[in-house]
Amino acid sequence: MLSKTCEYALRAMIYLAQHSKDGNMVNIKEISENIDSPELFIGKILQGLSKKGFLQSSKGRYGGFYVNEENAKASLADIIIAIDGDKIFKGCGVGLNYCSEKNPCPIHHEYKHTRRELYNIYKKANLNQFKSGLENAKLFLKRQ
Repeated sequence: MLSKTCEYALRAMIYLAQHSKDGNMVNIKEISENIDSPELFIGKILQGLSKKGFLQSSKGRYGGFYVNEENAKASLADIIIAIDGDKIFKGCGVGLNYCSEKNPCPIHHEYKHTRRELYNIYKKANLNQFKSGLENAKLFLKRQ
């Protein structure tokens, strides 16, 4: 349902929220190793999210990325929409371009409830709420 880019973005942003909470910069190598993603790919993803205002970055030898208090208010839905668009929350369940209440696909009426619930799950989850779960090792961001 989510693109691989979006999956990496979500994991990276959650990791950054956890590890930059005291204003610490986190470098690409550390992020990549801890979320099980290709280093160059995650760098490009985070640069894009930085340009869109989801995180802060600093260049140079001691540079990296961090999430400030304002950035940490972003929901996972906001990040998903920034990366993949809103198709997961508004698109047709079988991929039709013309699916609507007036022209429903075969699963339209059931799927619209699922889409709404999925959006609500991601919208309620913001970066702030993941901080303590990672500290206590209750949440995982890479394959074990």
